[in-house]
Amino acid sequence: MGKEAIKILAVDRDELLKMLNAALAEEWLAYYQYWIGARLMEGPMRAEIEPELLIHATQELNHAVLIVNRIIQLEGTPVLNPKDWTKLAHCDYDEPKDPYIEVILNQNLKGERCAIERYEQIANFTSGKDHSTYQIAVQILNEELEHEHDIQDWINDIQRMKEEWKKLR
Repeated sequence: MGKEAIKILAVDRDELLKMLNAALAEEWLAYYQYWIGARLMEGPMRAEIEPELLIHATQELNHAVLIVNRIIQLEGTPVLNPKDWTKLAHCDYDEPKDPYIEVILNQNLKGERCAIERYEQIANFTSGKDHSTYQIAVQILNEELEHEHDIQDWINDIQRMKEEWKKLR
């Protein structure tokens, strides 16, 4: 990071690096949760939802790139060992032991809501004090909000489908 960039940083750098490393760990876990869940998923609307979940996975990976780049710019060290992801992450990784689509979607919804909290925390911590990190946090927050919306819509669609199917029986 350039010397001026460090000079204008008006937050506790160590605290910010802790937050960013936790976010980085959570992004890797989110990526894998989306990716493996999409591959294993079974049930109604799978053909429509699977490619969308894979897009979400790619977006989570892109978030990790933004976060790791910022950590390096701040002269920090990104989390180096995948074993540390679950230790650093505040968001849980839910194994997709039940491949039913609603279970997978609810696991992803839980993860998105945790990610929303994470990026709101980072945005609040950096607002007016670290413009670069703030912009990254807001960008990612907006994508996480979009993911939450998509997942909730799919869950609602599946519920409606099930209700309509019950009426026909």
